[in-house]
Amino acid sequence: MAGWFREEGLVSDSDPIVSVEANAGKPHYLPTATVHRRIGPEEIVLLDLWGKLDRPGAVFADITWMGYTGRRVPGRFAEAFAAVSGARDAAVRLVRQAAGEGRELRGWEVDRAASAVLGEAGYGDHILHRTGHSLGESVHGNGVNMDDYETHDDRRLLPGTGFTIEPGVYFEDFGVRSEINMIVRSHDAVVTGPLQTEILALL
Repeated sequence: MAGWFREEGLVSDSDPIVSVEANAGKPHYLPTATVHRRIGPEEIVLLDLWGKLDRPGAVFADITWMGYTGRRVPGRFAEAFAAVSGARDAAVRLVRQAAGEGRELRGWEVDRAASAVLGEAGYGDHILHRTGHSLGESVHGNGVNMDDYETHDDRRLLPGTGFTIEPGVYFEDFGVRSEINMIVRSHDAVVTGPLQTEILALL
């Protein structure tokens, strides 16, 4: 993935996160010379990519997708991802509705919408981070975060605001996350890329 970034002329502040099994259960795992493992068969894979064009004023994109190195995704993984994608979609609906109505919406409200879905699905104890962060010329921008977990971000999502929606749940032996990017415009809000609907079977 790091080589593909170079080929496409993208820059980042760090190499992508590629993690499997228990390492996917660590939200910001990065391999090192001493802490790493090969990807094997029948394993869940988390791929987190963030980068931008190498030009002045470029803004970061930051996405996470899930795969499985087998033909059939085990039920436990699929169920966790269904809850995560449901939480993501609830947050997206809230942002779109508020933008369409011209109603003020604050970062903590978006986080709460997503975490409520995970809590109702029985995963509340497995949330380890906020639902999203600001995007700008830095991958963690200085705007509003979707956060009622680490802080209570009471800032508004103003037109022009870019941010991630990235709920996840994490266990000792695996983790799942879905991350997309959104931007609020003057009368609406849009997701800037595709939405993953299920863990991809890679074989």
